[in-house]
Amino acid sequence: MLNKPTTVLLIDDNVVDLKINSKIIQLSNLFNEIITCKSGEEALAFLNKGLNDQSKLPDLILLDIQMPDMDGFEFLELYKKLPKRFTDVCLISMLSSTLDFGDIQRAEANLYVARLLKKPLLIADLKDLLKTFFLP
Repeated sequence: MLNKPTTVLLIDDNVVDLKINSKIIQLSNLFNEIITCKSGEEALAFLNKGLNDQSKLPDLILLDIQMPDMDGFEFLELYKKLPKRFTDVCLISMLSSTLDFGDIQRAEANLYVARLLKKPLLIADLKDLLKTFFLP
């Protein structure tokens, strides 16, 4: 089990989805901080910049699967090269607007992915995710 999360990183190329899911996360009152990135590249740059100060890094990453330049699975290939001191304490949940069977299988097979969630997010799904993987 991981410590109670305070910061979530939302990665999605769709600005409307980013706004909707950010608002849902905000309304949930489950996190102190919401960080948004519009691409996998932007998110990796943010994570690499914060590696010297773990307090600036997220506890949970909500990662869109379908993005144009770097999809969620390509992001994960680069994410796994980050230091274990970070990847061991950060949970990733992938997001998809369509629950494609191939995506489900790939997400479930990935060691870094805790769960695949449907977009738009539901507060109940967020609470269930946190209850399952984080200390109260």
